Amino acid sequence: MSPVARLPCGFRNSSDRMVIVRCCGPKEFYLERVVFPFELLSFEAPLGSEVEIWTHGLGGPELLETLASSELLVEATDREPCLSGETHG
Repeated sequence: MSPVARLPCGFRNSSDRMVIVRCCGPKEFYLERVVFPFELLSFEAPLGSEVEIWTHGLGGPELLETLASSELLVEATDREPCLSGETHG
């Protein structure tokens, strides 16, 4: 079985409401995360995955948007630097 290539993805919740991001992909890949207003979610998803953005309305869950994971691709230069090795003086 060959490994599935994963794309670096990012989703920023630009609304003033909490949303749920669901990502379904090949080989039983599944990711579900709550994203708060103005928060950025960074994740990796297999090529060919589908991303759904959900919210909760008066009538229950509402699908806001469906995107291909390739539409959320983050270029290496767009990523925030890792601060784990940073020293504080």
